[in-house]
Amino acid sequence: MDQAQIEVQIVPSLTAIAAADWDACACPESADGGPPRDPFTTHRFLSALEESGSVGRGTGWQPQYLTAHLDGMMIAVAPMYVKSHSQGEYIFDHSWAHAYERAGGHYYPKLQITVPFTPATGRRLLVRPGYEGIGQSALVQGAVQLAANNNVSSLHVTFCTEAEAEAGAEMGLMHRVSQQFHWVNDGYADFDGFLAALSSRKRKAIRKERAQAQGFGGQIRELTGSDLRPEHWDAFWRFYQDTGARKWGSPYLTRAFFDIAHQTMADDMVLVLAERDGVPVAGALNFIGREALFGRYWGCVEHHPCLHFELCYYRAIDWAIAHGLARVEAGAQGEHKLARGYLPAVTHSLHWVGDPGFADAVARYLEAERAAVDEEIEILTDYGPFRRAQVEERE
Repeated sequence: MDQAQIEVQIVPSLTAIAAADWDACACPESADGGPPRDPFTTHRFLSALEESGSVGRGTGWQPQYLTAHLDGMMIAVAPMYVKSHSQGEYIFDHSWAHAYERAGGHYYPKLQITVPFTPATGRRLLVRPGYEGIGQSALVQGAVQLAANNNVSSLHVTFCTEAEAEAGAEMGLMHRVSQQFHWVNDGYADFDGFLAALSSRKRKAIRKERAQAQGFGGQIRELTGSDLRPEHWDAFWRFYQDTGARKWGSPYLTRAFFDIAHQTMADDMVLVLAERDGVPVAGALNFIGREALFGRYWGCVEHHPCLHFELCYYRAIDWAIAHGLARVEAGAQGEHKLARGYLPAVTHSLHWVGDPGFADAVARYLEAERAAVDEEIEILTDYGPFRRAQVEERE
């Protein structure tokens, strides 16, 4: 099919794109009434970010949604943003920015195809079924051309799928690998079945942690759908502010985001809430995908030993097993997750750099980084909590 027949456009607000058109590209699997592969590229999630002011003017995340049309039909879309900093991305390029600035260049603004504040792997080049090849090509070519025409230093496609990374590399983008920690459901019937796969020492340690956490003096509940109430978000906002202030200086999401998500995404979320004497004291927010549970935010107003591990990691495993999910993605960083059954997993991103000399330097950096990441994953996996027979089966 002639690529020239495809019209690529920039749309500054999702209000100008019908949810049905966007989601036909972003989550076509939901046409059967089930959940999306992940909710983060759905119209409802990205709209909640935009409508709440979490992205847009003054945030350093200016929406420039990319759309591709063929014969009047939207065949591909991408959540793209003009970035004036590198915060909230989790595929870190601060060293690139510093190097380019020291050499006399201007690294910002840059273009980013991603889901803001969300280090979860998923499709980023969102294509209507049947148009995969031409749709992906149109989005990549359109984004690169936009960057080049406007003297933007670079384009980044972060937390894309491995298939997208391979396709992007064939189109001339640079492929970067990094790693997170994911829990994988090996067909466990329950949490005890998971524990049986661990070494005796790790199994005892987890049981001890769970008992200590559950003895905090209150109760723990999992809330989703109609069980979620506005007052739960009042409590969780306090938790989120505390964590955000300590980790990032200020929270990325606004209070309005949680109100909007309550109205449009209640079935996409499960809030694990710890209460003592009827008062919420800690919580962990997860998003529900078709095959995975995505741990996103945690916070507390009281410290209780091991409660963080219970709410964020062990309750997520419980939920995944009970609902037949294949894995839990626990977000960025955190080697402490290893001892709790979350093993290293490769994540992918794609990059285009306009300056030829700087692009060559980045390419050499990525080659060395890939070798280091591969070695680190191998070492960390060997230190995992699973019995040796289980590790050999996974390999």
